[in-house]
Amino acid sequence: MIEDPAAHRRRPTDVVPVVCWVLSLALLSASVVIIQADPQTSHGVPGFGDAAWWWAVAVLSLQAVALAGLGRHPRAALLAVAAGVPAMFVVGGDAIGVGLVTVMVATYRAVLARPARRLLATLLGAAALVAAGVAAATVRSGGEGWVVVVAGLLQGVAAVGLPFVLGSVVAARHDALTALAATADAQDRERDALVQVAVERERTAMARELHDIAAHHLSGIAVMTGAIGRQIDVDPEGAKVAVAQVREQSTAMLRDLRNLVVLLRDVDAPVEPGGPVRMETLAGIDDLVAGAQAAGLPVSLTTAGPVGELAASGAVGPLAQLAAYRVVQEALANAARHAPGARCEVRLDASDEGRVDVVVRNGRPAAGQGPAHHDPGYGLVGMQERAELTGATLRFGATLEGGWQVTLSVPTAVATAVPDEPTTSEEEGR
Repeated sequence: MIEDPAAHRRRPTDVVPVVCWVLSLALLSASVVIIQADPQTSHGVPGFGDAAWWWAVAVLSLQAVALAGLGRHPRAALLAVAAGVPAMFVVGGDAIGVGLVTVMVATYRAVLARPARRLLATLLGAAALVAAGVAAATVRSGGEGWVVVVAGLLQGVAAVGLPFVLGSVVAARHDALTALAATADAQDRERDALVQVAVERERTAMARELHDIAAHHLSGIAVMTGAIGRQIDVDPEGAKVAVAQVREQSTAMLRDLRNLVVLLRDVDAPVEPGGPVRMETLAGIDDLVAGAQAAGLPVSLTTAGPVGELAASGAVGPLAQLAAYRVVQEALANAARHAPGARCEVRLDASDEGRVDVVVRNGRPAAGQGPAHHDPGYGLVGMQERAELTGATLRFGATLEGGWQVTLSVPTAVATAVPDEPTTSEEEGR
């Protein structure tokens, strides 16, 4: 049978009334023995077997019963125990103190159980009962005048005040420990929440990278396979060339995915054979456009201002360059999906000081080539997240000609000098 933990925790508390009863009887017996040794100092203290003796034993027993039976009602237990002190006045002032042991224990337990401000009336009532009982016992022992009053007040204050102070200190320490435990628990929950947020951010970043890589290459593969379907019967040689291009796109996608996996690994882990991991930069946009042209997309690249110098000097950070690369990659993939056959223009402009503008613009779909059916994606969401991560500004929307334009303004770390004439290089798609 499984033992009730709550019952196990109550056992030490249930022993307290018994201990108080035994201690009180021991003190009463000790006082009788001492007084019998010198009868001249008895002052009305009863001897063993006297009616007053048995009355005192009965009162002490009732105090212990009240302390045990009213354990769940500490205020009622304190008042009941304190009421036993006046009932013991028959033992005289020299032995009345034995009834205060249970009173002090009841006061301590009441202070621990309830806030002190709610115990004020109970504490005052208990102190008054103790003072009345001590005063009556002092009178029985022959005391008079101020001696009776002072003895009652001192005993009442001591019997209630001392355990009140001790209980308050212990309760304050318990509250402090509870508060520390609650704070530690809250910090653990906050730490877990931060870890969860970090994990979600990493998942989002990985999903964004996978989306950008796969969307770009798969869009090119989709365009080329569509051309293969038309060429395979009328132009077999051209179809073979297109198949080779599909293979190149597939290989490039696998390479980019491998680079992403390596970047996600531990920095101390050795890099697998096959060359260093390539970090996409502004300079890589030229190869990106060339790859799109090889896939059959009519796209051109124009640069203005010292784009290469800014990228090489570190004025545009590596994360910002990667964001610009991915935005161009995603914009070209979107153009291939939503506007097949439309002419695309990619422009890198560093003419204005303090920023580099990356613009991808496409026109209407070619005649007879409507956009293919597709499920809603997260391309624009990923672009916006990259812009926010690097402090860049992203703008996108439809053009007056019916096309679409995406503009990413990337801030630079240092001011750049504007050349007299922009350098322009343009590569036309086949």
